[in-house]
Amino acid sequence: MQSLLNILTKHKQEFAPIVPFDPAVDRLFPFDFTDKNKELSLDLVSDTEKFSEYISQKLRQNQCRYGIGGYSEHRTLYSTSKHFDRMIVPSSEGIWEDESEPRRLHLGIDIWGEVGTKVMSPLDGIIHSFAFNNHFGDYGATIILTHNLEGLGFHTLYGHLSLNSLKNLHEGRRVYKGEVFTEFGMRFENGHWPPHLHFQLIRKMGEWQGDYPGVCAFSEREKWLDNSPDPTILLGLI
Repeated sequence: MQSLLNILTKHKQEFAPIVPFDPAVDRLFPFDFTDKNKELSLDLVSDTEKFSEYISQKLRQNQCRYGIGGYSEHRTLYSTSKHFDRMIVPSSEGIWEDESEPRRLHLGIDIWGEVGTKVMSPLDGIIHSFAFNNHFGDYGATIILTHNLEGLGFHTLYGHLSLNSLKNLHEGRRVYKGEVFTEFGMRFENGHWPPHLHFQLIRKMGEWQGDYPGVCAFSEREKWLDNSPDPTILLGLI
């Protein structure tokens, strides 16, 4: 059986962009949220208003429509939220396993932009699950889609959405390629972040519903990155 990334590569030219983007005029700013970025401080990232202004200023200064980046990025900024101090994982036996190592490694790609930015599905799918993960630093409003290409099933996760995106949803609802089905949320509904989309590719969901880790412990990086490979190929932006 072909691997997921091989199949996605074969279909790369067929995917719709997940946000409105004109490569002829729109530009992307590559953000770095590791400790190499000396402009960041814990004081800055723990204040959503200040952090939002930092993001907006960078985009204005560089004449970019969106900021982008973060896959497999080690982010010490997650220390501002207790949400990332541990991981609770649902097992097939219904037991919750508590891992005590703090989580700092990012498993998806972030697209930073304006509140209300429309988000589209890169290919046909159905609603797997959705939830309002309302903790400081969490996803806030979240939607997960299931897709199938050449008989291989996989998932895409969309985090930091508007609560309005969750209205009238139901599991199993069809979502078409290029369909606007959600939007960037504001800080009171997106986990208290500057407006952006967390986009993640997931091979197997296991027992997760409406949620899936977007950050893992560094010591566990191999297994988590294997199940969430680089989603760049699905973006339709690069």
